[in-house]
Amino acid sequence: MALHPAEVLYTGGRPFPALAACEHYAGSEKLIGKALQLQNELGPIFDITADCEDGAPAGGEIEHATLIARLLNAPENQHQRMGVRIHDAHHEFWRADLEILLREAAPRIPYVVLPKPTCLADVQTQLAWMAETLARHHSTVKIPVHVLIETPGALRDVWQIAALPQVESLDFGLMDYVSAHHGAIPSSAMRSPGQFDHPLIFRAKCEIAAAALGNGIVPTHNVTTEFRDISVVAADAKRARQEFGFLRMWSIHPNQIEPIVAAMRPDFAEVDDAGAILCAAADAAWGPIQIAGRLHDRASYRFYWELLQRAHATGVALPADLTNRFFS
Repeated sequence: MALHPAEVLYTGGRPFPALAACEHYAGSEKLIGKALQLQNELGPIFDITADCEDGAPAGGEIEHATLIARLLNAPENQHQRMGVRIHDAHHEFWRADLEILLREAAPRIPYVVLPKPTCLADVQTQLAWMAETLARHHSTVKIPVHVLIETPGALRDVWQIAALPQVESLDFGLMDYVSAHHGAIPSSAMRSPGQFDHPLIFRAKCEIAAAALGNGIVPTHNVTTEFRDISVVAADAKRARQEFGFLRMWSIHPNQIEPIVAAMRPDFAEVDDAGAILCAAADAAWGPIQIAGRLHDRASYRFYWELLQRAHATGVALPADLTNRFFS
């Protein structure tokens, strides 16, 4: 039997995370329930992030974290692709969030989002507490984290944050990033075209994408506040993907999910090429090959394998032989 690409292409290094192209935020029990229903209808082409931060009513933080733990364990969470966002490292309830979620539902949590770090040390503090809490509850699960870059201090430390082994995504928090500049950046930079053209925002997006990709993790683009006109959402997602290199994007309304996923899909011609090259490579035991006068080896195999994974994660209809060979 031919070896799977995951077995041969990443010896000595970690595979690039295979994350869905859309991350949908939901805070209330009603909205999380609707998101789970849609995920079960469409398949896991998007992740859900249950929000313990902005989703929790003031004074009801403990109850809200308990609710999310229950929803993580619910049968409706069929794909087990519902992560959680906890409070930031300077909030009084972040430890309680983790205590409840990890005690009640650790095996069902695919990732934890850490918001508003002001520096590398904030991320390290929360990671250390996560490890201690899991050990205290005798859990051996490894839960990746996604770090929200939404302060100037976090942007300053972004390469160090991206290099932490537990981190699998860097997310840009546009609204808070603009707010953190004390009025120096106009509100027009919170929406298009300003969010792509203002020099300070342009710089932040480039630095986040470069740090993420340079450390083999996923850069995740900020939300678009427009949800009625899906052409705006699609255009923003396309610019984020093609001009800045983001491979994933937030959604805050169900109408935004499908246009984001569509904009993040690889080109269909590239998918066909990837399938042909990988099948030929597998048949050659992953040694060098030539196709159409071009030579290919493991460097190009990694590129095409990651492209094929993105196609699969965004719901591209792959030929049955490819699905059976690489994704069964």
